[in-house]
Amino acid sequence: MYKIKRLLSCVREYKKASILTPTYVGMEVIFECILPLIMAALIDEMSGNHLGIIAKYGVILVILATLSLACGTLSGMNAAKASCGLAKNLRQDLFFKIQDFAFADIDKFSSSSLVTRMTTDVTNIQNAYQMLIRGAVRTPMMMFFSVAMCMTINVKMAMIFLVMIPILGYGLLKIATTVFPIFRRIFKKYDALNNSVQENISGIRVVKSFVREDFEKQKFDKASEEVRQDFTHVEKILAFNAPLMMTCISLAMTLVSFFGAKMIIESHETVLSIGELSALTTYGVQILASMMMLSFVFVMCSLAVEPINRIVEVLDHESTLTSPENGITKVEDGSITFDHVSFKYNEESPKNALTDINLEIKSGQTIGIIGGTGSSKSSLIQLISRLYDVSEGAVYVGGKDVREYDLEALREEVSVVLQKNILFSGTIKENLRWGKPDATDEEIIHVCKLAQADEFVSQFPDGYDTMIERGGSNVSGGQKQRLCIARALLKKPKILILDDSTSAVDTRTDALIRKALREEIPDTTKIIIAQRVSSVEDADEILVMEEGRIAERGTSEELLALGGIYSEVYETQTKSKEVD
Repeated sequence: MYKIKRLLSCVREYKKASILTPTYVGMEVIFECILPLIMAALIDEMSGNHLGIIAKYGVILVILATLSLACGTLSGMNAAKASCGLAKNLRQDLFFKIQDFAFADIDKFSSSSLVTRMTTDVTNIQNAYQMLIRGAVRTPMMMFFSVAMCMTINVKMAMIFLVMIPILGYGLLKIATTVFPIFRRIFKKYDALNNSVQENISGIRVVKSFVREDFEKQKFDKASEEVRQDFTHVEKILAFNAPLMMTCISLAMTLVSFFGAKMIIESHETVLSIGELSALTTYGVQILASMMMLSFVFVMCSLAVEPINRIVEVLDHESTLTSPENGITKVEDGSITFDHVSFKYNEESPKNALTDINLEIKSGQTIGIIGGTGSSKSSLIQLISRLYDVSEGAVYVGGKDVREYDLEALREEVSVVLQKNILFSGTIKENLRWGKPDATDEEIIHVCKLAQADEFVSQFPDGYDTMIERGGSNVSGGQKQRLCIARALLKKPKILILDDSTSAVDTRTDALIRKALREEIPDTTKIIIAQRVSSVEDADEILVMEEGRIAERGTSEELLALGGIYSEVYETQTKSKEVD
């Protein structure tokens, strides 16, 4: 019940449409239930040539039918408005909620699952809601009024329909309880299917370069086949709806026609008239059609139960990272301290990603970080802007624990250019202004010159108004990296973190970027993660990471004299250059 209330809270401005829909449906049902009575009276009074009576009843029938049609149309319009509005609000609430998620929350749900919840799940709820505010209201009202009308005409005949209702109800309940767990399984497989599609599309260049199209097709086909099999199983079960309904309708109509005709003949229309038999038949069809509608409501609700659980799970999820009340809104400087920091991505994980990190960085210093794949270089820097929270110890920025800062204020002062550089659809200017929405053209050009991006941007026919395609697919990897660095510089942060973000540029351009950073933003703390020793050798201090620990630290000269990991990497890369 709580989940239904939680979902209904998203109706908001569409409450009026949601209330008007069942109101119009109720009026439609009343008019429809009056029609058979008028028809019965017309049939009973048609003996002889009474055109005046026929005209009178004809006018009444036309008015009632018109009113019923009008109410049905209005209920349909309001139902569409309410259900589409609910879907819009749900997607909006989900999207806003996800924006507040920490990386750990995204890891928990997975991006493909979140996409499924915002698309397929919301659509199923939208369809179910529209069916509920119309069908779930119409069905019981139509059954109640039709049975009541049948009882007023002939109690014995009405009992035929009353007997059919529990039989149909039991059948529908049995079908619904059978398909619920299957739908739950299907939506989990939908997540896997969407994940396969997402991975394939985002990595299509890798797929093609390794000629793995057939493998990807087979993987997708397997996931798609599993969904098909489950849906086929569900459809086979739901297919019992139609024969069950038709059997009950046919049986009820046969019994009503047989006993009704017998009653008319034997009583000479004193107990039951021809017009009343006609009305009973019509009411019978309405009762059983309502049961048919009930079966559709069951199907839609069956489809919506698991999506409701999944969507409410996201809406109620509290982010693992939240801003403290009255959090600090000013970062004094770019100094950073790691005080006995240990970190793991998952609490159940048996091994730490980082273990007992102690580090002090003064404001304005340049720190280089190198290490092999999986040495947790990126994990280390993600704790600075509080993309994740430490498991043990504390990280201090500007002399304050990062957990004491307002999240937005902290991240405004920390610019991070991550390994996966992302550009969004729009012009180059629009992408750069993510760093500073009110940046002038002069500021944009200046930071692009610092990032060595101005040269290639100026060569584009539209310059800084050049459109960037989705994901930045129309610029090279090196160009994308330089634009992302320019975007980060535009924020004028107190801390700038470059996470292997010059890997796709040549060594000359890399050196020019480092020179510009050193001269233009001397007071900004700069942390450079790199695979190339040349990218960090002029840093004030270099950290060598290994298995989540700081294995070595010092200047380039000190580390070379130490003859450890750094020295080996340096010699390997230097020899490799000489061979080239």
